Amino acid sequence: MSYPYLSDLIKALTGYDLPLPLATFGLLVACAMLAAAACLSAELRRMGRTDGLLQGRRLVKGKDGKATWETRPAHELVSNLTAVVMVAGIVGARLFHILENMDQFLASPWSMIFSRAGLSVFGGLILGTIAGIVYVRRWNLPARPMLDAVAPAMMLGYAIGRIGCQISGDGDWGIAADMALKPGWLPTWFWAQTYENNIYGEVIAAPGVYPTPIYESLMAIACFGLLWKLRRHPFKTGWLFSVYLVLGGIERLLIEQIRVNPPYDLGLFKASQAELIAAVLICAGLAGVILLGRAGAAPAPASNA
Repeated sequence: MSYPYLSDLIKALTGYDLPLPLATFGLLVACAMLAAAACLSAELRRMGRTDGLLQGRRLVKGKDGKATWETRPAHELVSNLTAVVMVAGIVGARLFHILENMDQFLASPWSMIFSRAGLSVFGGLILGTIAGIVYVRRWNLPARPMLDAVAPAMMLGYAIGRIGCQISGDGDWGIAADMALKPGWLPTWFWAQTYENNIYGEVIAAPGVYPTPIYESLMAIACFGLLWKLRRHPFKTGWLFSVYLVLGGIERLLIEQIRVNPPYDLGLFKASQAELIAAVLICAGLAGVILLGRAGAAPAPASNA
């Protein structure tokens, strides 16, 4: 069962039919951003205590027209950084979803642009990261320490966001579930769901499809726990973010094997947009892990250089 709006969820839990047309996916995305922001702020404060305070600074013009340096601790910039990343992420998620489904877009562009469903997580990740780096550089903050700090937060936010996909039934489910492969001890709902009342209005035949958002949330929580454990690593700055890229790429590459996404015909093989991006992330992450994880490498000092 899906609950596209808060009123649907409240009615299912309490029986009361309240006029609350708030999209559950949007509410969970907001919760994801708040949780990620809190996580990032906590990590920046910890880094300030152990590695030296990260200070952001930028030139601002006063009333007299003279430019002066405005200085603020990095953790005080988290709220604005979150807003920038969130807006860019939503635009990127919609844009990449359109690029992945050009036939639907050409048939009905406006309905797809303003649809309440259909977002590409990787599109949001890519444009959100770019916007975040631009904001960080605007404040003359060192990019690699900031990327390390944000890595666990991004994974936590991803886990919570996927819960929103599951509750709302936004179409991010998997292929038809093979019930013959289901272990007897596993609950049926964990293996197959029909997503009744989903936001797309799509009817899914019984026994249902794989509830991939649940699997992704669980994998992302596990990855978050690992990143949080490794955040005190002794390697060079940028190493933890490289690990994040590897974990995020592997997670998505695995889940794509049971997801419904149109593949591109690349001649020798076929692959979906998400699989191609996941492969690039894994390769980039592995390169970073190797280059920045040399034995005995000390963490780079926190500075504004």
